[in-house]
Amino acid sequence: MLEQLQEILSNKLKVSPEAITPEATREDIELDSLAVVELSLLLKSELDLDISDDDLLETETVADMVRLMEERSAKV
Repeated sequence: MLEQLQEILSNKLKVSPEAITPEATREDIELDSLAVVELSLLLKSELDLDISDDDLLETETVADMVRLMEERSAKV
């Protein structure tokens, strides 16, 4: 899941791949609220994961996002 998230963040949202580490915060990778909305839509279209932008905004780090993605994919 981490690799998939890294790919989406770097290719679609133009986040520097070097910045996308598990301990990086949303602020570290410059993911503002608008980018979080876009990420939510991309997770749905690219990975068929239904994660709201509100849920993503509650995460603090990339690792938290990956954990949320794993939880949602397990429910499918």
